[in-house]
Amino acid sequence: MPSPYPRKQFAQHWLQSDKALNEIVKAAALSPGDRILEIGPGTGILTRQLLSRAESVVAVEIDRNLSQKLAKKLGDIPNFLLLCADFLDLNLESVLTQTPELFHHPNKVVANIPYNITGPILEKLLGTISHPPQISYQSVVLLIQKEVAERINAAPGSRTYGALSVRVQYVAECEYICTVPAKAFYPAPKVDSAVVRLSPRPLAFPADRPRWLETLVKVGFSSKRKMLRNNLKGLIDRDQLTQFLEQLNINPQVRAEDLSVSQWVALSNLLTLEPSVTP
Repeated sequence: MPSPYPRKQFAQHWLQSDKALNEIVKAAALSPGDRILEIGPGTGILTRQLLSRAESVVAVEIDRNLSQKLAKKLGDIPNFLLLCADFLDLNLESVLTQTPELFHHPNKVVANIPYNITGPILEKLLGTISHPPQISYQSVVLLIQKEVAERINAAPGSRTYGALSVRVQYVAECEYICTVPAKAFYPAPKVDSAVVRLSPRPLAFPADRPRWLETLVKVGFSSKRKMLRNNLKGLIDRDQLTQFLEQLNINPQVRAEDLSVSQWVALSNLLTLEPSVTP
């Protein structure tokens, strides 16, 4: 039995699969000059792999008991910095300015994150449509719940494509690397996991008013069974929206999940030109 014992409070599941570990490291495409941020290092199994391949590793662990054990295990390694903190509340950039230069400006994230806070972590790492992240990373490799990974990487028209797909794909290139079965963890979670690689990048044709696009996406996906013009009728007259959709060569009977990210942006920008629309 692994030690220390996983705590339900922090949704801890220890990765025990060398195959999965290798897939994560491979997806990160590490080089000697990389500075890594790891969220939730746990027992340090991934941390050790990162330390041997990168210039430095900053690990953020919320569990005080785990932090103490990790400090004893890895604290003497010169390119390792452990922060005992809640990542979601942490002003990482500010904290790192108080550390040796070796740990400044991490350029990659590699982590096995808790399922229950995946959404907030994604927002903090990648930003949102209307709010850029505090730190811009070259790549973000995460081990997350398989269902969420599928939604992030879903294509328009697919069963799993939704508002999350649009929000994440607007700010990053998304890749589904591999599936990791529940038995690869201790204790085994109730669902399978997956490794994803997210590469933040500016969209070639961004929204003129990002907050307006966020509103359209949120309301547009509010009822997936309905046609888009019915979901958005509270924001814009149905007949007007039909005209805009036809102008973009989009079927007026389209549903939200049928629009690609670029089509959502095009629709948002077109609606921006309509004086009667006030998001």
